[in-house]
Amino acid sequence: MQEDRRKTPRFPPLRLRAEDAEDVTVLAACLQDATLRAGDMTWQPQQRRFVMVLNRFRWEDENRVDARGKLVRALPHVRVAAGLHFDGVLKVQSNGIDREDATPLELLSIVAEPHGEAPAALLTLVFAGGGAVRLEVECVDAQMQDLGTPYPVRRAPKHKEVS
Repeated sequence: MQEDRRKTPRFPPLRLRAEDAEDVTVLAACLQDATLRAGDMTWQPQQRRFVMVLNRFRWEDENRVDARGKLVRALPHVRVAAGLHFDGVLKVQSNGIDREDATPLELLSIVAEPHGEAPAALLTLVFAGGGAVRLEVECVDAQMQDLGTPYPVRRAPKHKEVS
């Protein structure tokens, strides 16, 4: 029986926790080019939690190396739904994001900066097109987990070359 190359391969779900700025850098790399709608983000002030559900591009599967050291590209390209939440959130501000607009947003990065007394920080979620969400947090405390089954997509995200 011939293998159907259109089938989505089974990858283990990714689960990450960020507790400092260096961890946020890793989290941001795994979430780069994730898509979501503005309505897929919410702040729960009573719980001091900011939550979002995204469709994450699985960059980690794009250029795998097999046991012989040969580069193997994942076929097809894959996305997966992922949940992300930040705890200890004191304040949320957004700029350039319309909560009523159903146009998908594309997450470019998450930037962590010290703010006031350690371990307090400002976390900025940077979106394509200039939108941003800034979280003022007591400390960096984030968790991300893949949810559900990965699904194939036609293309990998592309970025303009910066010189």
